[in-house]
Amino acid sequence: MYRCYHSGKFVSFLLADIVILVIFLLGTNVVKAIMPEEKKPDGIFLPVIMYHSVTSPVVGDYHVSPEMLENDLQYLKNHGYQSVTSSQLLDYTQGKGKLPEHPIMITFDDGFYNNLSQALPLLEKYDMCAVVSIVGYYTDVTAERDPHVDTYSYLTWDDVKQLQNSGRVEIGSHTYNMHSNSERAGCSILYGENPEHYQMILRDDLSLLQDQAKKQTGTAPTIFAYPYGFTCRESVPVLKELGFTCTLICLEKPNYITRNSDCLYGLCRYNRSPDLSTEDFFKKALAE
Repeated sequence: MYRCYHSGKFVSFLLADIVILVIFLLGTNVVKAIMPEEKKPDGIFLPVIMYHSVTSPVVGDYHVSPEMLENDLQYLKNHGYQSVTSSQLLDYTQGKGKLPEHPIMITFDDGFYNNLSQALPLLEKYDMCAVVSIVGYYTDVTAERDPHVDTYSYLTWDDVKQLQNSGRVEIGSHTYNMHSNSERAGCSILYGENPEHYQMILRDDLSLLQDQAKKQTGTAPTIFAYPYGFTCRESVPVLKELGFTCTLICLEKPNYITRNSDCLYGLCRYNRSPDLSTEDFFKKALAE
């Protein structure tokens, strides 16, 4: 049986819908008023790229071919990016200098020999500079035992000096011998470890590389790359005490450089794996 049409009910329902719509629209405007659009962070946008080994053939997520590295540097050059060092960044934060319109930091971790044999000629070709963070034990022991093989050797101290003397490479610290992910995650504090005991262990390790670098090259690193990106707040006082003014982690996020030098602690980096084309990788890494 059909129900009869009731005009009064229809008008009531229509008015109710109109009231709901008005309330919704007003509520939306109120939300917009009290929650303004997200502000762009203050400071100069600084993407930081993390490379490791430059080999052919490519093996794993931490290797790129020389051809891929060249494509990357050419892309950056063509798009107006200029590489910067940590000392340039520090000067800027202290009001002593300017940064390029489009700065970028290029980093290499672990201190592979191919950073000298393969990467340095490309840095020179494209007028770029980079940070190479070495592991002291690898340079002192591993490299001396089996030097100068592109696919697996590490930098010797003579190689490190050659990189430093090129004017294209800043040498960073990647710890002396805490580049492992076993009981301790990199150089981070253990769960329940006494902070003072941890800081003593970290200080002893980092000081070995600082002292050896000063002895071998005349200067100690002022930039530090956390192994595997594992950080902890207890490490910061030790790093500052030993003269590190800039630290690198592995979180993939944009950085913004301000006139406050604290912004240089914990610079985020985009790992350059071989899985993406140059265009696709930089679409991600150069996005603010």
